[in-house]
Formats: sequence, C-alpha cells, structure tokens
Amino acid sequence: MSEEVTAPSGGTKPSPEPTPKPPSPEPEKATPESERRGAGPEQDGPVSESDALRSLAEGSGTDDPERSEAQRAGAIADLIAQRLSADASGTRIGTLALFNDTVSFGGGFHTDGGRRHRERPAADEGSVLPLDSAELDDHTARFVEPPSYRSVLGVLRERRFLVLTGPSGSGREATAVNLLAEALALAGADGGGICHRLLDASALLAPGWEPPVPDSGYLAHVEDGPAGAHGFDALPRLLPAVVAALKAKGCHLVLTGGQDLAVAVRGDGGTAVASHVLAPVDPLAVLERRVLGLGAAPEAHTALRARLASGGVVDTLRELPAARHAARLAADLSAGRDVAAAAAALRDPSDQVRAWFDRHRNPEAVAFALAAAALEDSGYLTVAEAAVKLRASLTEPGLAPPDVRFRDRLGDEQQWIRLDTTGGGAPRVRFRNPLLGQVVLLYAWTGLDGWREPLLSWLRQLLGHTDLEVRARAAVAAGVLAWADHHYAVHRYLTTWAAGESWPLRQAAATALGVAGGDEDSTEAVWALLHDWARGGSSARARRLAGTAANTAGGILGRTAPARAVAVLRDALDRDDDWGTLPSVAWGGVHLVHQGQAGALLAAYLDWSAPRDLSPMVVKSLSAFVFATTRPYEPGVDGPVDGIAGVPLLLSGLPAHRAALAELWARSLARKPVQDTALLALRDWIDVHADRAGPSALDALGGLLADVARRPGSHRARLLWWLEKWAHEREQPSRNAALLHARLSRTS
Repeated sequence: MSEEVTAPSGGTKPSPEPTPKPPSPEPEKATPESERRGAGPEQDGPVSESDALRSLAEGSGTDDPERSEAQRAGAIADLIAQRLSADASGTRIGTLALFNDTVSFGGGFHTDGGRRHRERPAADEGSVLPLDSAELDDHTARFVEPPSYRSVLGVLRERRFLVLTGPSGSGREATAVNLLAEALALAGADGGGICHRLLDASALLAPGWEPPVPDSGYLAHVEDGPAGAHGFDALPRLLPAVVAALKAKGCHLVLTGGQDLAVAVRGDGGTAVASHVLAPVDPLAVLERRVLGLGAAPEAHTALRARLASGGVVDTLRELPAARHAARLAADLSAGRDVAAAAAALRDPSDQVRAWFDRHRNPEAVAFALAAAALEDSGYLTVAEAAVKLRASLTEPGLAPPDVRFRDRLGDEQQWIRLDTTGGGAPRVRFRNPLLGQVVLLYAWTGLDGWREPLLSWLRQLLGHTDLEVRARAAVAAGVLAWADHHYAVHRYLTTWAAGESWPLRQAAATALGVAGGDEDSTEAVWALLHDWARGGSSARARRLAGTAANTAGGILGRTAPARAVAVLRDALDRDDDWGTLPSVAWGGVHLVHQGQAGALLAAYLDWSAPRDLSPMVVKSLSAFVFATTRPYEPGVDGPVDGIAGVPLLLSGLPAHRAALAELWARSLARKPVQDTALLALRDWIDVHADRAGPSALDALGGLLADVARRPGSHRARLLWWLEKWAHEREQPSRNAALLHARLSRTS
C-alpha cells in the first residue's frame, strides 16, 4: 500500500510519520486448535472481514492436513494427466469398435515342419472331428517349445491322459497337438488319425466312454469360465476308467482349459490327474520362428529385431504377450502387410476393452477390472478389497463371505493386468497398456447402464477411504468419467460434490474437474463452469462452489492456462462484502505458484491491489499474497516446480519476480489489517526460511528489502525499526535481522 489511505468520502488524509514505536501492536498469539475448530462456521450471508482474515492466518501453519491432502491429490492427478496426454485419442469412448480377430486362438507355438501326417476320415459316431492338414501344419510347423515341454511329453506317454491349462491365446492348443503328435509317433501308432478334436469334452465324464478311433490322439477343450468347467471336479474319480479305455485302443488324450478347469481337477483325488500349467513363451521368439523358420542367419534375426522395434511390434508384444498376437503379426509380416499399422491396431485400448467386455460379463471379473482401472498403481490388497466391495453391490448377499480369489485369475481373465513387484514391497496392480484403465472406466460408464448407479456409489465410498492415495485416485477416476458426457457428470455428481460440506469431497470435485478439463472436448465447458461457480451468490452453498472453482483453477488446469486461472480467482475473490471465499482463493494462488505460474499470480495481485486503499479487493489480494509467502514447499507433493524442502517457493526462487515481490511486500507492510500477518511472515523469512534456503538466500532477501526501502514514504524507516527490534529481542534475538539491519542502514 502507499502512504495514503483513501477516505470514505473520496478524499485523502496523510499517513503519520514513523515514530520510535511500532506502527502496529504485537501480533496476537495463535488461537488454540479447539477454538479454531469452532470458529468461522459455514453460514448463509457474507462472512465478515475479521473472520476471513483470522481463518487465513490460522491456515498458515505447516501442520495442515487439508493442505497436504490437496497437494498430494494434485500430484497424483498430475501424473495421471501427463500419462493420458501421451495419446488422448486412444481414450475416447467414440473410438470403441469391435475388432474382428481372424487369427485362431489355438495357433501359438510352431516348430519344425518336417513331419507330414495322413488325413483320416471323421469317426462314424460324429462325436469327433479330425484336424485337417492345414490345422496340423499351422500348429506343428515351426513350433517353439514352451518350458518343460519334454518332461510333459514323457508324462503324457506314460499316463495317456494330460490336463493342460493356460490362459486363452497362450498356445495351449498348439502345444497339445504337438504333444499328441510326438507321443503317437514315438509309440509307433499307425492305424488312427494323428489328432482328433473331441467335440464335447464333457463326454469324458459319461460312464463307459471310449475313444471312437483307435491309435489316435484326442484334443478336448473345456470352455473358459466356471460354467465350462462345471462337473469336471468328478474327473479324478472317473479317470481310471478313461485311462484304461485309452490304453486299450492305443490312444492319448490332452484336455485343455483355463484356470477354472485347473481348480476343478485339483479336488478330491486330484493327485491322480496328470496336469500341467502352461508357462508362457517369449512372443518375439514365436514371431521370429514363424517368419524366419529354423536355421536363419544371425544377420536375418538382427534385421528382423530392428524392424520389429522401430515398428512398435516389440512394445505391442510386451503389452499383449499372448502367442496368438505374435502369430497374427507374423502372418502380416509374411504377407507383406504394414506390420506397424497392425501392431498399432492390436495395441489400441478401445478395441482391447470392447473385446474383453464381450468375453467377460461375470461381476467378479468386471469388478476387479474396474477396481484396477480406478486405483491403478495401488497395492494388490487395496485393489482387491475395493473390487470385493464393488462386486457385493452387484450380486445378491450371501450368508458367508464369497470365495473370491482375484490373484488366481489374473493370468486368465485379466491378462491385460500385471502385478508389478519392481522395487520390492507389496505388488502393485498395473495395466500392461497405461491407457487401458481409463478406457475400461469409460466403457463401463457408458455401456453398462445397470452398473452406473452402483459404480458412482462405489466411487463415492472410495472418496472416504482412510488411504489418501485411494481417495485421490477415485477423484481422478470421476474426472475420467466426465469425459463421456460433461453435462451429465456436472449435474449427476460434480456439482453435488463441489458444494458439499465436506472439504475432502470438495477437493475430490476439484481434482475431477481438473482431469475432466484435460480432455480437449471438455476444456471450454469446464472453464465456463468454474467462472459460473466463482460468480455465484453469497449463500454457504454458493460460497463452497466458488471455493471449489478457485481450488480447481489453481491445479493442473492453471498450469497450462494461467491467465484463465487468475480470472477465475478474481471472480471468486471480487464479491463485494463477502469475504468467505478468501481462504479458498488464497489456497488456489498457492497451488498456482507450485504449478510454476508465480509470475501470472503476482501480476494479478499487483493489479487487484493497485488502488492501495482499504477497499475489500485490495485487502483480500494482499492477504492472499502474504498467505502465499508463508507456504513451505514439500518435495514430491507440491507440483512440478523444483524447490527447497520447508521453504516457500517465493523466497527460494529469488531473485525471480523480485520487482513484483518488492512492491507487494511494500503494500502489505504499510497498513493494517494486512500488516500484522505480513510482519509475522517477514520474520519467518528472516529467521527460519533464509537459513534453510542456503547461504545466498539471506543476501537475496537483503536485496529485496532494499528495493522495498527505496520506495517513497515510510518504508525504509518501518523496516529499520522492525529489524532492530527483532535483532535485540531479549528472549530470541535475531542474528539475521541484525545483519539485514546493518546492510539496509548502509544503503541509500
């Protein structure tokens, strides 16, 4: 402020000259926590100036859970928003399209094509179908043996019957065909077909089953899922009769399936069943064998690997390691098609999500997928617990807790999800493609109409979780849902949350709006909404909406559009005699500083306080500025700007913005009611933060105070008076204040 104060009549009165006594009384002691909690209740009508300033002063302490929560939630939202911006087109619900995969799920591992097999006619019974020569060649030519293949072959030859399980697309059928072919060849079989497909695997459970064609191999498949494996828990009991029938006719049989079949045959007597879980094979090895065959020169392998890496094929197979995808891309390469385009199509998250939801409709699988999408990068137990709660809202309650084992099904139903143990500690749940989680949420929100209400209720419950990261991720998920239909989201849940009496709920709304505004189709609508809320009325509800708008503007939206952010802050602050939005605007300004936009914010505070009088807008602006000077930086939490732990960015960043800071400090120190808090903040800069900031900080602060002192009026005298007082206090004399006083005394 200047040295003149505008009187109510419009005239001016001179400011008194400095005297040997302080221009303001000693700052009051902080209000006890118990009294703070009861002060300043949210009420209709304008909040008084004294209540707002007291609330702001009380919020400047370092141990503030609200501040910590806001910053940490913003940091998590930042990371997710940055990841989404890498390929925004891949996350749009409008791009979801059914991908018609023409590659057989069975073709996965291929090897030496030296063997040729005679075709055999179908059995008269019609219960089996021989594999034709094309199928046999597709499975056996250039086959890549999975781990333990030779030992499993020995078990099949000895026991005649083998249960081979693995996830869909893992190459379980190709492995089964090769096992059968080799077992029969080694046994010298000559009368039957090399491999027949048993059309109904449940026929094995019928009393008296016998193989229709002697000296043959039989491939039987159990459909994935609990329904397909139903009844196969009886297999251990029936196995002796089945094996006896196979031996009597010189046959071998491999039964393939997924996790549910593996669980079913492990029941009573399961030790009698020869079973093997198929280990994954390197998909790049599958692709290379398919394209180059056996005996290719090392130069050919090197050239192919380089082509695969540059075309995105390596990344695709890292995210989609099933052998069927390697087979598809190998076919594209061999046919001369654009393999980079084919890899991109396979990797497209929209196609993957549509195909997955078409295959999986049971609440257990869908609940875990949605929990992983909302809480991606959380620990497995956290995600599993959330999935159980979501599942409970979609199924009839039972008398006992459900027997749900998500981890056992990850490699089967949830092949797109992995448990990452990098860095040690509890495994964390991550999608193989970083964009999949958001598309899963959008698909469920727009496509599963009966799930929308429980999904929203579930997210709302997560916002009250004891783990801050869970709350923040749930808020981000709510922002992703808003991409599908901004208008619906605003009226269905965002406005309710933004106007809620719970501060964490309002923070969740701000986080969600920041994420929603990151989508280019929603950006303008989000900014328009923030302005509308900021300009609202003076009721408690309207004030809360304005506060949420200010909080949102200071977040990730403000980083890329600082001019728009400060415009929202002004709308929220310039509300005549309503002071209730001051704390929210001050916090929004702090967040904007931590987003790297201190210059835009300081310029705005200079503009808004330009009249240098005691009008509400001037006092509010300067109070918000002083608040920003008190907020210590917390690495890893406070935005993308580098700072020093425990030191306000506006100090550690000196001499950046020095001219603006000098003018704002001068205005803040010149008059009450801002003067008292400004003096407290300045002393903290001198006695606490300058030492933390390093040797050069005190020198930079001295230069700043010299700039303040050069301004016309009493600024120099005021600074010298307070510096001398702090330097010679009986209980806590300030060495830094003494040094600054000596320096300022020497400057003109």
